[in-house]
Amino acid sequence: MQIKTFVFNMFAEKTYLIWDETSKHCAIIDAGCFYPDEQAKLSEFIKEHSLIPTHLLNTHLHLDHIFGNAYVHKTYGLLPQASRADEFLLDSFGEQCHMFGFPTNEPTVRIGTYLEEGQQIKIGETEIEILHIPGHSPGSLAFYIPSQGCVFSGDALFCGSMGRTDLPGGNYEELLHSIRTKLFTLPPDTIVYAGHDVETTIGKELRTNPFFQ
Repeated sequence: MQIKTFVFNMFAEKTYLIWDETSKHCAIIDAGCFYPDEQAKLSEFIKEHSLIPTHLLNTHLHLDHIFGNAYVHKTYGLLPQASRADEFLLDSFGEQCHMFGFPTNEPTVRIGTYLEEGQQIKIGETEIEILHIPGHSPGSLAFYIPSQGCVFSGDALFCGSMGRTDLPGGNYEELLHSIRTKLFTLPPDTIVYAGHDVETTIGKELRTNPFFQ
């Protein structure tokens, strides 16, 4: 499996593209491409590498992680796969944009497939395990790939930090519990690809993250 990272929009949100080298099937994780040049950058990479988008995965549904969902749907016919518990955030997408000073580039799209804890998704021969990590938002998910030793944590866990909990549906104690019981139980050398900032490992965060010392 290969991973490409894009940094999009004014929030420096990280959009990940993962693909199977044999089938060329790929998944877009958290399409944050707001501006036309960002959307073009994503599509150009997909075309250049002859990739076939098969999944649009969302760790959660805050605006910076879904700016590009409508574009991906329009271009590749994919609907988001996300938690039902975050669906209420789609109803306030325009309000979220206004709150942070963004124009609504185009209406967002509804969830096409609901994801739950314990489900698995296959991209080619690569299996992705779904973990429910509530706290940053009620429906926050992480995508764990045991064969690659990595997890896409969304905005739950960061290098030396964790996600904010002051947005609608956020819960500080719940997020602490989620990280301790769902992420910190993964192997210490698991690479953490977060929704913002640099990558880290589970072991490093166990040892040094000030929220858990």
